[in-house]
Amino acid sequence: MKSWYYLVMVILISIGMVQCKSEKEKIKSKTLQEVKPGQSTADGKVSLTDDEMDHAKKIYFQTCAGCHGTSRNGATGPSLLPEKRTLMLGTGGLKAFITNGTPNGMPDWGKQGILTPEEVDLMARFIQLPPPPIPAWTMDDMKSKWKVHVPVDQRPSKPEHNLNWQNFIGVILRDAGKVAIIDGDTKEKIAIVETGYAVHILRTTASGRYFYSIGRDGKITLIDLWMKTPGIVAEGKASFDARSVEVSKYNGPKGDFRDKYVIVGGYTPSHYVIMDALTLEPLKIVKTSGKELDKGDFLEEARVAAIVASHHDPLWVVNIKETGVVLLVDYTDLNKIEENTVRIPTVKFLHDGGWDKSGKYFIVAANASNKLVVIDVNEKKLKTIIDVGVKPHPGRGANIKNAKYGNMWVTGHVGENRLSFIATDPGPNQFKEVTTIKGSGDGGGNLFVKTHPKSNKLWADRALSNDSLLQRTIDVYDIATLKLIKSLVVPAKYKGRAVHMEYNKNGTEVWVSVWGKMNKPDENAILVYDDKTLELKKEITGDWVVTPTGKFNVFNTMSDIY
Repeated sequence: MKSWYYLVMVILISIGMVQCKSEKEKIKSKTLQEVKPGQSTADGKVSLTDDEMDHAKKIYFQTCAGCHGTSRNGATGPSLLPEKRTLMLGTGGLKAFITNGTPNGMPDWGKQGILTPEEVDLMARFIQLPPPPIPAWTMDDMKSKWKVHVPVDQRPSKPEHNLNWQNFIGVILRDAGKVAIIDGDTKEKIAIVETGYAVHILRTTASGRYFYSIGRDGKITLIDLWMKTPGIVAEGKASFDARSVEVSKYNGPKGDFRDKYVIVGGYTPSHYVIMDALTLEPLKIVKTSGKELDKGDFLEEARVAAIVASHHDPLWVVNIKETGVVLLVDYTDLNKIEENTVRIPTVKFLHDGGWDKSGKYFIVAANASNKLVVIDVNEKKLKTIIDVGVKPHPGRGANIKNAKYGNMWVTGHVGENRLSFIATDPGPNQFKEVTTIKGSGDGGGNLFVKTHPKSNKLWADRALSNDSLLQRTIDVYDIATLKLIKSLVVPAKYKGRAVHMEYNKNGTEVWVSVWGKMNKPDENAILVYDDKTLELKKEITGDWVVTPTGKFNVFNTMSDIY
């Protein structure tokens, strides 16, 4: 597998070098004004019909924009602008990339069967054309998609079942556009909920009663876990593409805001939306466009990445990817929300992050900048910026306590085989990278790390490795020694990638997704491991287990345990 990837890369680079001089001159002579928007290149070699353009835009905003940017300027992935890259590679070269992926993290969309050969060809032609304008999504648009299926006063006043709902685990069935609710005690499926395309995360209300799902189609759903069969009680659409959702959690001298508001961060268009937490009625839209930190250029595309809710203040921490600005959004008065927002410039390409052990500091990866940003949320200021490895990808990170280094926050990396350990206790080493671990094998490709306050172990996946065996491997480390205990390889009958770990409420089990192909359910599974013995306890399979990815335990999510 590895040799195939590298062979593809060598061939494409060679082709690009041969064509470089002539193609660069051609591209320089072609201005975007010479190209009929969204239809054909100036020389007529690449064209799309109107129907093809509509289909391509949908695929791009849902599948590609997250890494390459809505305007194709690049972020985690490289720029896909015609004048910078795609016209030089041509249709054949681009099809090879889209089909086979790359060693540095580009998924193999064609080989996985997520895109058909016809769609691969379509996207190869689409990205050689100028990017279409970023579409608008207005308050009227949002209200037209807003639905309350069960009014608040008609919902149950107590659980309609006798199940341990705080130990429910929501499992994202990514490419199926569904979420499975599984009983963490019995491992039985409770419900399958139709959500939206490629759900990115689940978050709970402060009370834990409801799940919010948000996906790459910008659709938000509210799932009531107290219903006899958990289901959707409200839904809305905040944008065309989104990655983040969070609820208000503060309860203190400034008021009780628990489960009052929910915020959704938009990728396309770039804005955040505040809704009623229990009905999803849209209440406020705030654009996040702004000036680029290093160049000072105005960026229409300034996407909202991770959002977290403070327990100490009535505010959300909202991270803006392209501008590198962290917003501390005070939600006590929605009419004054923009003037009360604190704006903290940091570095570009903010992505995922989470709280340190104290809940005072928020640590977020600026992935394409190879840095971590630490925000002192209580003091409302930048604490520091930390240099780490290539493309850190923490998810929410992991909080561990080690005898030598004290409390630490951990991230892995997509582009480098390295786990970084950041000391968080007050003192001379606070927010310094005090040690690192090289994972098993070669190359990067880690997506998530995970632990639990009741566990002595740290789990790390290798899902984006270019090595087919490592893709199916989970590394387990001893927190006390930071030594590798065991590399767990999922059973050979499952061909997918081992990705995303989640603990049960008690911290005794670790749930792992095997993310296989959508059209081959037998290659997919949800595996439950004993955290103490590392033995495989349960294999959850079935025709409904389709492309499982993120998993979210109700208690751990509502309590910010990671």
